[in-house]
Amino acid sequence: MGGDRVTSWAGMFALALAFCGALLATLMWARAALRGRDRPALWTAALPLAGALGAVGTAEWALLSHDFSMRFVAENGSRATGVYYTVTTLWSAHDGSLLLWLLILTVYVLVVAARRPGPAALHGWAMTVLFGTAAFFAGLTLFTTHVFDTVSPVPADGPGPNPLLVDHPAMGIHPPLLYAGLLGMSIPFAYAVAALITGQVGSTWVRVVRSYTLVAWGVLTAGILVGAWWSYAVLGWGGYWAWDPVENASLMPWLVATALVHSCLVQRKRGALPAWNLSLAVATFLLACLGSFLTRSGVVTSIHSFADSAVGPVLLGFVSALAVGVIVLVLLRADRLGAPRPTGPVVSRGSALLLNNLLLVCLAVTVLIGTLFPLVAEWLSGAQVSVGPPYFDRMAVPIALVLLLLMAVGPMLSWRGEPAAAVLQRVVAPVAVGAVVVLVVTLTAPSSPAPLVTFGLAATVVTAMVLDTAGRVRRGSRVGSRWTRLPRWLASNRRRAAGLVVHTGVVVVVVGIAGSSAYATVQERTLHTGERADVAGVRTELVSVQRTRLRDAMSTSTVLRVDRGGDPSTMRPALRFYPQHDTTVASPAVHSTLTGDVYVTLLSVGGHRTATLRVAQNPLVGWIWGGGAVMVAGALWAMWPGRRTERGSGHRRRPGGSTGRSAGHAAGDSVGPGTAPPREKVPQGVAREPAPEGSPG
Repeated sequence: MGGDRVTSWAGMFALALAFCGALLATLMWARAALRGRDRPALWTAALPLAGALGAVGTAEWALLSHDFSMRFVAENGSRATGVYYTVTTLWSAHDGSLLLWLLILTVYVLVVAARRPGPAALHGWAMTVLFGTAAFFAGLTLFTTHVFDTVSPVPADGPGPNPLLVDHPAMGIHPPLLYAGLLGMSIPFAYAVAALITGQVGSTWVRVVRSYTLVAWGVLTAGILVGAWWSYAVLGWGGYWAWDPVENASLMPWLVATALVHSCLVQRKRGALPAWNLSLAVATFLLACLGSFLTRSGVVTSIHSFADSAVGPVLLGFVSALAVGVIVLVLLRADRLGAPRPTGPVVSRGSALLLNNLLLVCLAVTVLIGTLFPLVAEWLSGAQVSVGPPYFDRMAVPIALVLLLLMAVGPMLSWRGEPAAAVLQRVVAPVAVGAVVVLVVTLTAPSSPAPLVTFGLAATVVTAMVLDTAGRVRRGSRVGSRWTRLPRWLASNRRRAAGLVVHTGVVVVVVGIAGSSAYATVQERTLHTGERADVAGVRTELVSVQRTRLRDAMSTSTVLRVDRGGDPSTMRPALRFYPQHDTTVASPAVHSTLTGDVYVTLLSVGGHRTATLRVAQNPLVGWIWGGGAVMVAGALWAMWPGRRTERGSGHRRRPGGSTGRSAGHAAGDSVGPGTAPPREKVPQGVAREPAPEGSPG
């Protein structure tokens, strides 16, 4: 038997194992949930993961060994591609990317099965949903992809992956992070469906999923930012976000997940918004699946999407079936959801969080309409309609500015509510600082109103956070010096402090976006070797034009000396021609500082003596990447398990021997995955959900 057949059979066997294992686990967990029994053995979760690992390992072995008898390797592999990009070739094409998608999903399923968070009945149905989802994607990969098909005759070499995917190390980081973030949303979805099935629609499922939601949100945030950085550093157009349909496909679930993280606090503190939280958890995962449909169906034109495949209609049917199923469950459990409960007085933190949620969902719907409208218009009338950045900027910017204002006011409000006059008194100083910043920027660097308002609101948010935190530290601890009070407050209010870190990162990102959008300067110029000129405010000298033959491409590069305000540097933008793909790729050169970037793209060359360059100054772009790192760090800090004062308990011992909730729980924070949630204080007039079968009363 030939080696090609062994590899093909091994890969197909692994996929079949993943599919059959997930299907078997779905039936076993559903049976256990129906009978109120304990969970099945852990091997039921390990079996699909073993199959997914085997399939991915087999595909990677075929790529690394250059087994061109495999169809996927023949179409996407190349002997000239380095080891790193050979590994990442797996997810550079549609079929292989589904393998990575399946692997990440089965890892999540095993983690949740092993940790077993929440009551037995809730957990059992959630695992049934997760395994059912894994079975669907395993079957989709097994029956619609051709990773392990063989070809004859066997070619001596392949074309290699898309040249754009072998020009930056983010290829090995961005897709796995994005998939991990999107698939992480399957956990709150599964528990929301389980809550509807069991009728346990109170705060229990919210406590269970909040940490998982934070993990997925943080990873998805990192994935989106790495993707924006990759686009900025590789494509040569000087931007980082183009409102591309596939970019929007990752932004929409991120917006709804952000709303879910905030609204979970309202349900835990006020017993309000149960139906809203269930809807957000479901919508987040459905949007993630919709994004996968847009990427894999070929219905949208995008540099990020795969070619048309048979997967698209199946994915659309899956999303539709999930949506219909959830709607039916909501109708069946309408009596358990109860009458809408107020989030609090008008001037309260609950009301501010509700408004925050509405704005985030409105923003997600705005992006959804702009993304799907061309598809709907073409389907109805046959006319091709495009929705470009002007629509998104005009619709999204005002909503984003109101959200920024809420970030300043919301944390200053109490849950019980307070007079509007008291709140106005506290916001006077932050608003005054914001007004001063607007005035200073207007006088020194005038711009359109939107960036000026953004800078003012950013200053308002930062001032409000500093003043509010200082007041809480001062009131919370009067023992010790002022230098020790802050560390003690941070230790006892870790989740709140982590939220402030995330909000600080958001402010930095917003300032970076506003600055780079409002003050960027771009100019094109043709230079001769030895010639110096001011291009876009940058002193630029063309030193030489060089041509180099690479393993799989011809490279034409220029050596430039650039000087922006006494900060000289040498830059080497290039053009690379890939004969296998008949494609030329621009490789820009970027010189970054704290205040901004000099971004140079080589457009064309004339012999060895002239080059046409596109030079741009992009102020504050680095703030976007730095602010994104701060956001991810804050999310990691929030999800990190807290230190326990008693073995096996998340509660602190109160004086007199009684146990109470820790400071983190008192602040409305969730417990970590796998820990038993503390008993919640049920607001008056809200019925406590029944205890699951077999659990202590």
